[in-house]
Amino acid sequence: MANFGLSDLRLVNPRDGWPQDRAWASASGADWPLDNAQLHHSVAEAIADLHVVYASTARPRELQLPLLTPRAAAAALRSASAEGLKVGLLFGGERAGLETADISLCQAVVTIPIDPRFRSLNLAQAVAVCGYEWWTGLSDAPPPAFRPGAPPATTDALRGFYEHLERELEASGFFHPPEKTPGMGQNLRAALGRAHFTDQEVRTLRGVITALSRGRGKVLEKLAKAPKP
Repeated sequence: MANFGLSDLRLVNPRDGWPQDRAWASASGADWPLDNAQLHHSVAEAIADLHVVYASTARPRELQLPLLTPRAAAAALRSASAEGLKVGLLFGGERAGLETADISLCQAVVTIPIDPRFRSLNLAQAVAVCGYEWWTGLSDAPPPAFRPGAPPATTDALRGFYEHLERELEASGFFHPPEKTPGMGQNLRAALGRAHFTDQEVRTLRGVITALSRGRGKVLEKLAKAPKP
């Protein structure tokens, strides 16, 4: 991170706890990302204030998210950052990578193109490749990719919208059969995430969901009061 101008390190449930003395010993003097590292209990919490987040992982078969190279991802993130948006790259653990539920909170997937004869790439290497693309393109950022004057909603606002929608869909019997509920919910999140909703759009959509749920309640009330044949 320090090699390529990155310093905002956020850790989610480190396996061996935090802080770790050996992390500073291994950093060879690049202490500032470690000194200011934030500790979080969940991915959702860690990225709650960000507007654009890309997941660095192998392509998930379960989710239909845009697939970007590190170079394309860095260009898009620089463009968003230049507009004042808060952006981030999400990496998984060394052994298991990212969970599908965590990837569904992101707007795109970053996959490093490597020789298929040897696909092994560790976490540090993945961070270095993505960091390099970020750093080398700082002087050649593309034109804005997001609507001016209308910043995307934060991931926390989006998560609240998704959970609100899923609760109402559950109440209406949309998720069937029950065992497919997690996958259906993740696919909905991935599809909606590609729209880059603004904060105002998220508030409007939540109002739509509330209005529809109230309307359903009125219909049920009328049916209950209707005379039986």
